[in-house]
Amino acid sequence: MPELPEVDTVVRVLKQQRLIGRRISHCELQWDRTVGGDREGFLWAITGALIRGVGRRGKYIVLPLRLRQAEAGPASLLVHLRMSGRLYLSDASTAPNGYERVVFALDDGRLLRFHDPRKFGRVLLLDTPPPQLRALGPEPNGSRFSPAVFGESLRGRRRMLKALLLDQTVVAGLGNIYVDEALWEARLHPKRLASSLELHETERLFEAIQEVLQRAIANNGTRLGGGMANFVLPSDAAGARNQDHLRVFRRTGEPCARCGTAVARILVVQRSTHLCPHCQALTGDR
Repeated sequence: MPELPEVDTVVRVLKQQRLIGRRISHCELQWDRTVGGDREGFLWAITGALIRGVGRRGKYIVLPLRLRQAEAGPASLLVHLRMSGRLYLSDASTAPNGYERVVFALDDGRLLRFHDPRKFGRVLLLDTPPPQLRALGPEPNGSRFSPAVFGESLRGRRRMLKALLLDQTVVAGLGNIYVDEALWEARLHPKRLASSLELHETERLFEAIQEVLQRAIANNGTRLGGGMANFVLPSDAAGARNQDHLRVFRRTGEPCARCGTAVARILVVQRSTHLCPHCQALTGDR
């Protein structure tokens, strides 16, 4: 599933391609569930909408809109890529590939396509601010995320670090890839209880989260395979390069970049988890 760096990259590219300010002239819908099931209502409301911005909150792409209906209040198009979603601009002459679930025709002749082979993604038209965003925790690269705020979210929590960091109400945008990478950077075992961390360990984990995300954003996100269900930049299929900089994720059996011990794969909260058994020894309260 695309995580914060991948979604951030999509948003950045769409801004560079001047999506903001375009108007949706009409919409083609190939899979009703992508928009929540209300086909006619969605198509009626979205036609003529002006795209006022392109942003990100957690793993969501957020497009603030001005609807054509005079009585309509502020609205947003909320896009969740889920497992295999892509949101990208193309010329109208580009042939469809069979996996487009929603296609927005824009007033400049281009198409904004939502491609989703596995059909798990969602493109929802909602009031502003979208209710799905209210429960999200702070952005890990935002001004509200500080060592003090992060430490308070961990204090007294008898949950494993892996589970807690995957919880979007604690920190928004982290997923399996970057939780594994941050825990390796911080030398912490995924099964450590959050309540067992010392102050210096909490600060180390805070810094590690920011470091792995900043590196991934600079590298245009992580692409984990060549199939159509894998993350691809909206403008350049070869652009994502953070997969070459991962330390443990999907590196099972390879030597740890820090100590040389073979990277191991275990299950934590039913999620495939990668770690160095030596650098991330399980210590402290379990």
